[in-house]
Amino acid sequence: MTRFLLAFSMLLPVLRAQDPVEILRRSVELDQRDNERLKDYTYIAINEFTSDQNSSGTQSSTREITMLAGRPYRRLIARNGKPLSEKEAASEQAKMDREFAKRQHESASDKAKQEKARAENRKFLLQAPDAYTLRLEGVEQISGKPAWVISGEPKPGFRPKGSGPDAQILTKVRGKVWIDQAEYRWVKFEAEVLETLSMDLALVRIGPGTHLSFEQTRVNDEVWLPSRTSIHGDARLGYLVKMHGDQEITYRDYKKFQTDSRIVPDDKEK
Repeated sequence: MTRFLLAFSMLLPVLRAQDPVEILRRSVELDQRDNERLKDYTYIAINEFTSDQNSSGTQSSTREITMLAGRPYRRLIARNGKPLSEKEAASEQAKMDREFAKRQHESASDKAKQEKARAENRKFLLQAPDAYTLRLEGVEQISGKPAWVISGEPKPGFRPKGSGPDAQILTKVRGKVWIDQAEYRWVKFEAEVLETLSMDLALVRIGPGTHLSFEQTRVNDEVWLPSRTSIHGDARLGYLVKMHGDQEITYRDYKKFQTDSRIVPDDKEK
């Protein structure tokens, strides 16, 4: 009996390593840490959209995301692959200056609310291991490294606990995730929307059948951060505009960052 218990205790970590629930649970916990570290970085996001209703082809916008008074700020720096004109760039800088001044004068309670909202941004993922019926599909090589492939179907009747509006995603998509075996980080995620997703106070609605994908990469040998997000399918903006097409957001040029990138000069120094 003693030998059996000893052998089982030695085998237990191996069994857990093959359990899709435990793999996913560990990966989403690490995801929360990486999401927290994102505030230490500035980076570029390129948003490209191609609509079936638009004959002008792919439209794109490029934004620099940096920390401004403790929170991310998205500044437009290019449109359709071309830098903004001097007038447009000056206008964007003026917007940034006004926002910086506004944030500096926020009350402590307002700042605390903003920080709490940012921290809650991806917490709904912590419920994912309980929200899905998971299946370990096997192992695949991603960029030369082995990754578990886990598929998930929403559990009938599952009700997410108070984790913000994004928690609805858990009950309305089926998907597959690739998790790096060495670091338990999400390398890639693909999903299909089963029911309409409402976002941004229902101003944006993503229709059933839409395909979503998300990829991450290792940055500075210390953190995993987004590299690409894409959406293909139907969407509605507001209550009138219907759209069908492809949207892809590419994230690049991550740089470690500790303080605000923009300091508004004091009037006395002018």
